Amino acid sequence: MKRIVLFLATNLAIVMVLSITMRVLGVEPYLTANGLNLTSLLIFAAVMGFGGSLISLAISKWMAKKSMGVRVIETPSSSTELWLVDTVKKYAADAGIGMPEVGIFDSPEVNAFATGANKNNALVAVSSGLLQAMTREEAEAVIGHEIAHVANGDMVTLALIQGVVNTFVMFLSRVIGHTVDRVVFKNENGHGPAFFVTMIVAELILGVLASIIVMWFSRQREFRADRGGASLAGKGAMIAALQRLQMAHSGPLPEKMAAFGIAGGSPQGWKRLFMTHPPLEERIAALRAING
Repeated sequence: MKRIVLFLATNLAIVMVLSITMRVLGVEPYLTANGLNLTSLLIFAAVMGFGGSLISLAISKWMAKKSMGVRVIETPSSSTELWLVDTVKKYAADAGIGMPEVGIFDSPEVNAFATGANKNNALVAVSSGLLQAMTREEAEAVIGHEIAHVANGDMVTLALIQGVVNTFVMFLSRVIGHTVDRVVFKNENGHGPAFFVTMIVAELILGVLASIIVMWFSRQREFRADRGGASLAGKGAMIAALQRLQMAHSGPLPEKMAAFGIAGGSPQGWKRLFMTHPPLEERIAALRAING
């Protein structure tokens, strides 16, 4: 319940901030009596599309800590915490990025994630279930995978791609709604119900198609992060970690964090198009195909 309230409150705040931003910028309404003001519509779509994505990125660490209950390790209080911080520090140095914050979240699931708007100011967190279920070599490979996400700038790139597709979805759905209203329903004065109904339907359909593009990119970056983890911790350790995830049958993280975790779900059929992660067997096969 806490996660749902936090999600709704955050998104409401983002919409309010973006609405105020458009007023400050003096963006004129894109709906006029004579039709669509395409310039205003493009600005509206870009502000709402990119704005929501970039604000979410900017507050991603705060959201992760609040929604996942991450306890950031300020001073290690056990040998496990000391090992965890030292491993992150070593891999961050090897990858050429700043030292991320390190945290643990209480969950029986075997998972981990990295997030943050800046590769030199990120957060790497692992679940308590991962620390209990994996050997240190396997856990180090998972940490290497997450460090690779940070070093590759995956969080920023994914936010930019999401912003681009959001902008196109909002822009095109309103153009389609306007066209149907004018051409099919012959509405010459203002915009009737056909515009709004068509716009909503078009936004839903285009949104689904856009999600397929974003999820495809998300799956590709998982292969890159696996290679990065193998480079930092060793290919054998990375393969062993993925095999451990296969045995653990871990569930995915909450939606906001799902794309940044080590493990995802394993849907079949057309649902594979909406997977944030490739199937584990494909990731293992890709690693085995690497020479050396």
